[in-house]
Amino acid sequence: MAKKWLVIAGLVTASNLVAAQSFPDKTITLVVPNPPGGLVDTSARLLSEPLTRVIGQPVVVDNKPGASGNIAYQYVANAKPDGYTLLISYSGYHVGNPSLMDKLPWDPVKDFSPIALLTVSTNVIAVHPSVPVNNLKEFIAYAKANPGKLNYASQGNGSVSHIGTEMFKQSTGVDMVHVPYKGSGPAIQDVLAGQVQVFISTPPSLMQHIQSGKLKGLAVTGKNRHPGMPNVPTTAEAGLPSFQLESWVGLFAPAKTPEPIVNKLADAVKRSLALPEVKERADAAGVEIRYLNPAATEALVKKELPYWNKVIKSANITLD
Repeated sequence: MAKKWLVIAGLVTASNLVAAQSFPDKTITLVVPNPPGGLVDTSARLLSEPLTRVIGQPVVVDNKPGASGNIAYQYVANAKPDGYTLLISYSGYHVGNPSLMDKLPWDPVKDFSPIALLTVSTNVIAVHPSVPVNNLKEFIAYAKANPGKLNYASQGNGSVSHIGTEMFKQSTGVDMVHVPYKGSGPAIQDVLAGQVQVFISTPPSLMQHIQSGKLKGLAVTGKNRHPGMPNVPTTAEAGLPSFQLESWVGLFAPAKTPEPIVNKLADAVKRSLALPEVKERADAAGVEIRYLNPAATEALVKKELPYWNKVIKSANITLD
């Protein structure tokens, strides 16, 4: 019996190697859980053109938005694990949805094989000029002295801007009132009008208003300053090293995709993202390329899942 299983295992391994050697021989589809535009779709399109050249087959983007990302995630989780249907995954969905939804139709670890981390985007803490502060320390002191007086905007319940601001509140002990919106557009309009005083969001949506002086940029929440806002310090530089908030985008295959195919894709992605013109396009879009290999991407997911769960549950965040 043992010999029989060894023979079967050997045949499976040989089959996987053959599949990897011939891979790819047709179009690869990148399934995006968001509509066109924005961080996730931008990251997919940054990758698709150079990956087409590197891997030698067409790589196309297929937007499947809806149900807080679940339509795309379930579609890829149920796809044939052959490397031709891949998921462009967003951290807000991948490590947020498991704690926001009781009956998630996919598992963030069991249903996907990590291929690579692609990009990250920092966030920026912005306030309306009517708030009488000039830096992050002054803002925290003012918010503590005026509990419940400040309102903060988000792109909706359970969004990264919502969860991220709750992280900020937990890190600093400030009390602010949440005002959810349907997307960043209407949120920014009310922040610019002063109806809501605080917004933590990605640089592309806030940068021009900070540059024009319509909003005050207090800190960026990543490891480095943003090139479009060189005068805005990081949270660490501003005295709050415990608070960092980055949104990431990664590439995942359905679970049980043969390891040789995963490794072949990971190598092709690494080569694609290293091209100078790709970095230039990423810089112009306000995102940072940050490649991680399959093992490191898996470790990132497993590290962030319990962290996001703790924040979401302690702040009683729901999608309602």
